[in-house]
Amino acid sequence: MQTTDTLWTIGHSNRPWAQFASMLAEAGIMQLVDVRRFAGSRRNPQYSRDAMPAALSEADIQYWPLPGLGGRRKADPDSPNTAWRVEAFRAYADHMASGDYIAARDALMAEALASRTCIMCAEAVWWRCHRRLVSDDFVLRGWRVLHLMAPGKVTPHETNPDAVMIDDVVRYPGSQPRLL
Repeated sequence: MQTTDTLWTIGHSNRPWAQFASMLAEAGIMQLVDVRRFAGSRRNPQYSRDAMPAALSEADIQYWPLPGLGGRRKADPDSPNTAWRVEAFRAYADHMASGDYIAARDALMAEALASRTCIMCAEAVWWRCHRRLVSDDFVLRGWRVLHLMAPGKVTPHETNPDAVMIDDVVRYPGSQPRLL
C-alpha cells in the first residue's frame, strides 16, 4: 500500500448513492470511516451503519464506524475553547482533549497512513460539521486534508485561524478579556 499523509472528508447529505460512491472512487478512496456518533439516517437509509458495509464493499471500499470521533457532545462549563460561539463546535472542541477522541484519532491516523481514507458525516459542507475540527487537528499535525464537495470538486482544508496546539491538543482560545 502507498503511504500518504492525506485525509479526505465527505458529507453524505441527501446525495444519491451512485453519486456518493462515484465521488469516493474518483478520489481513489479505499476506506470510509464513519465519524457519526449515531450512524443512521431515516431520510437516507442507504447511509445507515447497517446498509453501508455491503454497498461499499461492491466498490471495494472498506467501511469502519468510528463513533469516538462522532459529534453531538456536551460542552464543558469551563471550556477553554471560547473562540467558538456555536455551542456544538465548542462542545466538540472540548471532546478533542478526551481519551476517547485521542485514541480514535490516533487509530484513524494509523489507518490513513496505510490506505487512502475518507471520513464521513451527514453534513454536506465541512465548515458546518465537526469534520471541520477533526481537519484542523490533522492539519496542525502536518497532514493535508481534502474535502470532497461534489463530483469533480475537491477543496483543501482551511484551518480555523483560532486553532492552536496546546500540550498536543487543538484548542480555540479566542481573545482573552482585559483584566484592567
